[in-house]
Amino acid sequence: MAAQFGRRLRSGAATTAVAALAVAALSASQAPGVTVDDSGRRTAGDAQSAPDVDPSGTPESATGNSPYYTDLPPLNTPSPTPTIGTPVSTGAAEAGIPATVLDAYKKAATSLQESKPGCNLPWELLAAIGKVESGQARGGSVDAAGNTLTAILGPQLNGNGFANISDTDGGVFDGDSSYDRAVGPMQFIPSTWSWAGRDGNGDGEKDPNNVYDAALAAGHYLCRYGWDLSTESDLNSAILSYNNSQDYLNLVLSWLEYYRKGTHEVPDGTGTLPNDRSDDNNSGASPDPSPKPPGTVSPSPKPPANGGGGSGSPSPSPNPPSGSPSPSPTPTDTVDHLEDAGTAKLTAMAGDAFTQKISARAETEDGEAVGKVRIRFTITGSSDATFTGGESVATVVTSTSGVAVAPALKAGEKTGDFTVRATVVGRTVSALDYTATVTERVASVLARTSSTALTCPVGGEFAEQVEVKATYRGEAAGKVAATATLIKSVLDASENDKGPYFKDADGKPVRTLKTLKTDENGLLKLPKLYADDTAGAFLLRIDTAGGATLTITLTVEKAAETSSPSPSASPSA
Repeated sequence: MAAQFGRRLRSGAATTAVAALAVAALSASQAPGVTVDDSGRRTAGDAQSAPDVDPSGTPESATGNSPYYTDLPPLNTPSPTPTIGTPVSTGAAEAGIPATVLDAYKKAATSLQESKPGCNLPWELLAAIGKVESGQARGGSVDAAGNTLTAILGPQLNGNGFANISDTDGGVFDGDSSYDRAVGPMQFIPSTWSWAGRDGNGDGEKDPNNVYDAALAAGHYLCRYGWDLSTESDLNSAILSYNNSQDYLNLVLSWLEYYRKGTHEVPDGTGTLPNDRSDDNNSGASPDPSPKPPGTVSPSPKPPANGGGGSGSPSPSPNPPSGSPSPSPTPTDTVDHLEDAGTAKLTAMAGDAFTQKISARAETEDGEAVGKVRIRFTITGSSDATFTGGESVATVVTSTSGVAVAPALKAGEKTGDFTVRATVVGRTVSALDYTATVTERVASVLARTSSTALTCPVGGEFAEQVEVKATYRGEAAGKVAATATLIKSVLDASENDKGPYFKDADGKPVRTLKTLKTDENGLLKLPKLYADDTAGAFLLRIDTAGGATLTITLTVEKAAETSSPSPSASPSA
């Protein structure tokens, strides 16, 4: 069926009437600026936002612009739930997505709704890209944990009909220590996976051959730069950044629209397999399905198993013919090292933006500036700090003076030092590390929110709970650590052993509270206070990180004395 489907439009099986109906159906639901071609397929308008482009001319993409499957979706609208026992139409079959793969797409989209709600990533977009990149992991050829049963590898990116990307991972992900290859169900190249990889199934690993990991990584990749995928321009930019081809964009949009009209779950391993590829005219360029141990050099790419694309012709030689002129060196080829370009000390309070930015300069061996080179800045370690937009990675092109300035950093809640590493994209040179420091949140002023006197009879409880507001530089100081202590006197801040007290979980008296923290608005309300049998004036002291202090007077009053009646006068003698 897959072969018949792949050739259906080219063989002229679709009638003019069917095509016209498809055009009308798609046109009714398409986004502004999206048109439908003569075959009823969605196409994007001419004005597209281009992806990041390497100064050497190679666009940055998740796949390294590797080949992809070009099978078109059926013209008929899919049925979300085909009737059991009835013949399955081509449309219904193509609408079916293997269960584990479908689950991975939906879980990734749900995760992005929480972490990046402004992206508005639909799971159908992941399904559309997964269809075009790997035929939904070769029809769902995965185990229950989402691992592909055989490796899904693109051709060697050796410059022969493809991009020229020398090995960046030592063959760890793609089994090829000579050139990079696109890997896994979402076809990430190793150099992109190294920073875009995610752990989607919670096993502690980031594996491009796992559909849960790959789907979540693809979602984050599509949502970077603050893109809102509910808008046409950002959607197109995101898709083009995955594989920089107008045909690829139009194809993904067609599958996106198709899956939005209805889809259903099918058992793993029973999904339909694609038939045609964008590299059908390039001999031997199909993905290689055979697994290889990490670190081994792959032989010539083989046609994919189970009906995948490819012509089956001999693979191209990884080396250009003898006598071919050597390509001119790109700016990236001339970079010898990176230098700090005057970055100031990087310090910020938790939750705040850093006022200083990181800048790096690309230089030749002679110290000359190299412009038009991509520098990748990566936040390493377990820090929860991010760049603007919530990403831990940012790529910036150097100016004519060779300097790349990273986006502003935003501190997370984890305090202490973390490292930002600068590397040259496409060139192996020593990395340049920058240390940034996150300090704890502080307050400079504390004040009560009420002016009511705090009084209580001996043995009773205070009617009003103490509430204070913390500020820093005139603004509310939220999430600031604080302590509260019943002290002996203004000159002796040690804990008092008598007078008012708080109660712990067991109801026992305590006179010091630690691990307190103000809320988002800088407010802190203390637990209820009680009094023992000692009357007098007592002091409650509240301290915060940053040195803000407030001392409050608490008054415990003696019980009112009741006078006894005077005895009756005795009668006179």
